[in-house]
Amino acid sequence: MTLSSTVIGQDGQDGQNNQDNQNNQPGEGGQKPPTSAGWPLWEVFVRSSRGLSHVHAGSLHAPDAEMAVRNARDLYTRRNEGVSLWVVRSTDITTSDPDAKDMMFESPQGKDYRHATYYKESEGVKHL
Repeated sequence: MTLSSTVIGQDGQDGQNNQDNQNNQPGEGGQKPPTSAGWPLWEVFVRSSRGLSHVHAGSLHAPDAEMAVRNARDLYTRRNEGVSLWVVRSTDITTSDPDAKDMMFESPQGKDYRHATYYKESEGVKHL
C-alpha cells in the first residue's frame, strides 16, 4: 500500500511535484508563508501580582508591539498568573558590561558618605 500526499499552495494549484514548494520558495505568483525569521525579537516581562516588580519571563518574535503583547499573554500567562505584561524590543534595551562592574558600581573616590556604612551610630540618638 502506497500513501501519497498532495500539497495545495495558496494559489490553489497542486504542488505535489513542484520543486518550488518542496524548497519552501515562492513559486511563480505564489507567496512565501510568513515566518518569524524576519520579525524583531521582543523581551517579555510579567508582573505576577500587584505590588511586585516585573520579572523577565522570556523572548518571542512578533511583527509589532500589539502582536507581541498578545503572544506574550498566550505564552507566559496561561494560568492567570500575571496581572501586567511589558514587551520591549530587544534592540531597545541598553545594558552595562559585566566585566566593567567595578568601574560602574564602585563608589567614586571621596564620596563614601553615599553608603550607610560611612555613618557611625550616634550615642545621643535612641532607636537607631
